[in-house]
Amino acid sequence: MEQVNVHSQREAASRTPWVVGVSGASGTPYAAAVLRGLLDAGESVDLVVSRASRLTLLDETGIAFRDAHWREDLAQWLARGADGKPGTFEVDVARVRHWSAGDLGAGPSSGSYPVKGMLIVPASTACVAGVALGLSKDLLQRAASVTLKERRRLVVAVRETPLGGQTLRHLVTLDEAGAVVLPASPAFYAGATHIQDLVDFVAGRVLDAAGVPHSLYRRWEGELGGGSRPSG
Repeated sequence: MEQVNVHSQREAASRTPWVVGVSGASGTPYAAAVLRGLLDAGESVDLVVSRASRLTLLDETGIAFRDAHWREDLAQWLARGADGKPGTFEVDVARVRHWSAGDLGAGPSSGSYPVKGMLIVPASTACVAGVALGLSKDLLQRAASVTLKERRRLVVAVRETPLGGQTLRHLVTLDEAGAVVLPASPAFYAGATHIQDLVDFVAGRVLDAAGVPHSLYRRWEGELGGGSRPSG
């Protein structure tokens, strides 16, 4: 038993995850695609799901995300395609660690907790404001503030339209603080034929900004008409 505990401690010490924060904006399929992409790339994830995002997830997918059953709920969520069909993907969530949004004593609340960076997908305007102003009202905002002060990579996938002046000023503040402001804006040059393709394009751009390899979308190769050709 002692040898198992020592092995577990060493494994935990060598683990350096990405923190993924999911805020209350519409766009939970974006978060699911990013999580799948990180896990497919062999990355570990620390997940923070805000209270508001749980309402959005329930509305968009019918899935209730519960702290006491988060593994089962997360697996059900990540298996669902952007079109709402369950069982579209097979995902192993063993490398995910969940932190309650109200746990301000959690690992990601401290700069001494080792992480590679943080991805907020999707980011609501309220979340953007909270991070820009350094409010730290919950673990998601606190972890983002820690990411900035430690000069780690922070990607903010804002999902709102239109954008008001105050939000635009907050986004400029985040940009000046070193964050990557990445609007959830799908492109069509990659030859999208399904809603999942559009979701995966945004997720892929988030992973690009984080420096995580993936094959979620067809990249531009400098030739017109590439998006209309069959992939393969």
